[in-house]
Amino acid sequence: MEIILKKDVENLGLEFDTVNVKPGYARNFLIPQGIALLATPKNKAALEATLEARKEEEAKLIAAANAVVEQLKKTSITIPAKVGAGDKLFGSINNADLSAALEKAGVSVEKKYIKIPGNTIKRTGKFAALIRLHRNVEYNYEFDIVSDAPVEAAPAPKKEEAKSEEA
Repeated sequence: MEIILKKDVENLGLEFDTVNVKPGYARNFLIPQGIALLATPKNKAALEATLEARKEEEAKLIAAANAVVEQLKKTSITIPAKVGAGDKLFGSINNADLSAALEKAGVSVEKKYIKIPGNTIKRTGKFAALIRLHRNVEYNYEFDIVSDAPVEAAPAPKKEEAKSEEA
């Protein structure tokens, strides 16, 4: 079912996007909550008129989004995390963690604009996240996850063979 979003919806789209969703999700949640409209020809024409009227504002939003992308290109992020054996993380890294790391580096990106494939990362290494700041501005941001202090496996206890003599 094709709908037009009236608000930003995490993992679905941004305001004024036309997206396809399952009919039940649209009928039972998005439309009753006032988050979306059916994408009828009349509503699509109204959307086009709204976007045309907002052209100057959209140009400012796109310019601001492009400025953030330029900041992202200059910023390198390495997220330290607690790691166990085999490069597995204790816990996981998600879009909120990446947003917080970017905030510390001086780039403000809300977590709802960050999409990590699989939603969470559970290993160390180099990863990429899609940052969608506007419907026309997307950036594939690469970052590293490293061990902050590697947890070493405890040495196996030495088995001392106690020889007991039976009488």
